[in-house]
Amino acid sequence: MTLLFILLCAVLAVWFILSIDMWRGLSKLSSIEDFSYKNQGPLLSIIVPARNEEEAITESIVSQLQQDYDQIQWILVNDRSTDGTRGKMDTLAKMDKRITVLQIDSLEKGWLGKNNALYKGYQKSEGELILFTDADVIFKDSTALSRAVSVLQSQGLDHLTLAPYIQSQSFWLKSFVSYFLFGFSFYKRPWKANEPSSKIGMGIGAFNLITRSAYEEIGTHEKIKHMPDDDLQLGIHIKKHGKRQNLLTALQSLEVEWYRSLKEAFNGLEKNTFAGLHYSILLVLFAMIGVFCSTVLPFMTLFSGVFPIQIVSLMILFFIGISYVKVMKTMTNESPLLFFVLPVTALLFIYSIGRATFLTYKRGGIEWRGTVYSLKELKQKRK
Repeated sequence: MTLLFILLCAVLAVWFILSIDMWRGLSKLSSIEDFSYKNQGPLLSIIVPARNEEEAITESIVSQLQQDYDQIQWILVNDRSTDGTRGKMDTLAKMDKRITVLQIDSLEKGWLGKNNALYKGYQKSEGELILFTDADVIFKDSTALSRAVSVLQSQGLDHLTLAPYIQSQSFWLKSFVSYFLFGFSFYKRPWKANEPSSKIGMGIGAFNLITRSAYEEIGTHEKIKHMPDDDLQLGIHIKKHGKRQNLLTALQSLEVEWYRSLKEAFNGLEKNTFAGLHYSILLVLFAMIGVFCSTVLPFMTLFSGVFPIQIVSLMILFFIGISYVKVMKTMTNESPLLFFVLPVTALLFIYSIGRATFLTYKRGGIEWRGTVYSLKELKQKRK
């Protein structure tokens, strides 16, 4: 009992600090919908990489074509697709002369597919501003781009990234994605990206808007060509070079269906989970034990029958609860009531970490979109 009580007291102290930090930090985040805008500005090049995205790309690009910003060019990059993606792109290009289709038939050595596609798209672009976005993002608000460019220019930013609403169909997928956002918030502290003095950088694949000059100064995607978490790394490199960036939420303006099922989520996280832990087994073990002790154990010990342990467990759950509610209200449109299945989704998250690590070692690397990337190379590029 003594060791368990000490452990729970330590967890309580951590959650007390984390909850204060998260409430303060998340309260500082603004929404893109809160800003005024004008629909005029410099040429904006939108680069959309796609590999086997025939089901999503038409809806995404059509939603972009409805934007009211007056100077846009689209570069759709077909990255070795084996489905009907190229045909969808060609049809879209016939709809609007501002669209250019770029075909990639082979992957250059040393590159991840998406990173290579983004870089090739940049080489074809002409805009003073560049937006990197994904082929499944739906632009719900026709003023989203105008607002983003206005914020970038009025605040003198080099980089602006927007957090979309992540749509999920099933209950357990909603719960899992909500827990991911919860864990991401206290682990990465995304609000710190908005502080010029902070070294924390942030980038979200759904919407990375960057000035051409800043992108070239940080070395373009050549500097992160073998990093699976390219969107995040783009933001990190911006900060490393002393550039100004901002993260805003866009829950009403942007929407993306991240994954269609829980199984698909596990498969998708194979690419980023181990990379986010720097391919370190020690960090993997620390993360798995940490998640269990901090977000599963207090639910279990609440029913221990030992009064002091129950009281401390209840206090821990209180601080977890208020932190969870804050994340739900800020980073998603999902119900805070998902808190009541948090221990289950925490266990699912632990499973996803272990699964990604095991499969990476079993395969000798990560498999993404039909291509296997060597773990040895990934580790070397991470250094």
